[in-house]
Amino acid sequence: MKKYTCLPALALVLLITSSCKVGRFAYYNFANITDHKIFPARTAEADPVHFHFAEAPIPKAPKKLTVGNREMTFENFLEQNRTVAFIIIRNDSIQYENYFKGYKQESVVASFSMAKSVTSILIGCAIDDGLIKSVDEPMVNYIPELDHDGMEKVTIAHLLNMKSGIKFNESYVNPFGDAATFYYGRNLRNAIKRRKPDNEPGKEYAYSSGDTQLLGLVLERALKGKTITAYLEEKLWKPLGMEYDATWSLDKEKDGLEKTFCCINARARDFAKIGRLYLNKGNWNGRQVVSQQWVEESTRPGAGGEGFYKYQWWLEGNGTYMAKGILGQYIYVDPSKHLLIVRLGEGHGAVDWENLFNSLAEKY
Repeated sequence: MKKYTCLPALALVLLITSSCKVGRFAYYNFANITDHKIFPARTAEADPVHFHFAEAPIPKAPKKLTVGNREMTFENFLEQNRTVAFIIIRNDSIQYENYFKGYKQESVVASFSMAKSVTSILIGCAIDDGLIKSVDEPMVNYIPELDHDGMEKVTIAHLLNMKSGIKFNESYVNPFGDAATFYYGRNLRNAIKRRKPDNEPGKEYAYSSGDTQLLGLVLERALKGKTITAYLEEKLWKPLGMEYDATWSLDKEKDGLEKTFCCINARARDFAKIGRLYLNKGNWNGRQVVSQQWVEESTRPGAGGEGFYKYQWWLEGNGTYMAKGILGQYIYVDPSKHLLIVRLGEGHGAVDWENLFNSLAEKY
């Protein structure tokens, strides 16, 4: 693990911020899929009984792709475009699975913003469990310290749909921005207290990791002493028969808060099971893990969301939807084909992955 110290040139800033957040930003420079190694975390344990996708007896997998005027193998295409894991699953059978750049089936990869979709699932579970009354509740019912400047009008639905109107700088290259504070900072609860309104809630969509972190604090308060990671384990990791333990990165070691806008650290096959849960409308082998109504509401355009975004899921408009992260992490779901694709990478490469997934789906 890398060690870090605050950089002398930034001493004044660090005195003002009372943290090494800017120093960490300067040292690590940019988010990496190995960042699970640099943050404290809690563990969600897998159940002793694992669910395994079947191996397709006759896999229907892509062999070659034409890129420009050049034909290349699918493996070369994936590797050249910074992929570390790629899985295609249809009807619960693995059609294609491969790993690159030294990664293997058991390799841990950070989810980045795919965690937003998982946070949404847990909010749905909390409503099912009666811990949260409804998405129409004001967030200040759980975060009373934000009951000022009109933010008492912000509902859980506004947070889910990125329509809170709360100011948040999503820049990933600004060490002084909100995204850096939330990612590298050591006190998310304190950072949340400093949120200020920018627009009327519900008025317009603005992608904001801050909204998802507010959902995380709502969830933590609703759980009344149970950690978010423990709830992840109880509601998803054990019921879905995950093959490996997962971790959720925290802002700090003692009494830390999960970074719900990012940072679930798991394996490709286990990420695929999140997609399978939604493919089956929240049902897992006969057990309703999260309500069918929640899944359908999350993946259907309209009713407070956007045509392309709803309840922390990206909607394609053709019935498909995705969880996705900044470095090209994807869980792609095509219900009409009963198809799942998981792609994890060190970056996007030179690929429009959404278009590629739709093209691959057409072949099934």
